[in-house]
Amino acid sequence: MHHPLSGLIDQIVQNAEKRGDFDDLPGEGKPLTHLDDPQNAVLHRMMKEADATSPVVVLRQQILAAQDALKTLTDETDRKAVQFRLSELHTKLAIEMEAFRKYG
Repeated sequence: MHHPLSGLIDQIVQNAEKRGDFDDLPGEGKPLTHLDDPQNAVLHRMMKEADATSPVVVLRQQILAAQDALKTLTDETDRKAVQFRLSELHTKLAIEMEAFRKYG
């Protein structure tokens, strides 16, 4: 498919090449990293550069931390509080996963 700005984009790239704007870039001459998900590659790169983490990853980390904490607790009141927190985290994770399945 031809983009209406293809000619302009090509001209800008050619001018940048002539000026040497692409010389000595980091990773020059190296293959591109393998893209597992090309459709979302830009999103993944932006999240990585912003040091952002998806809600699913954060929830899983919180669940693991709560499970580890639960192993060390002996007081019944504290254990129930952490179990309640685990229940909430699992529910939130299920909601996030369902939203991801539905809406991507």
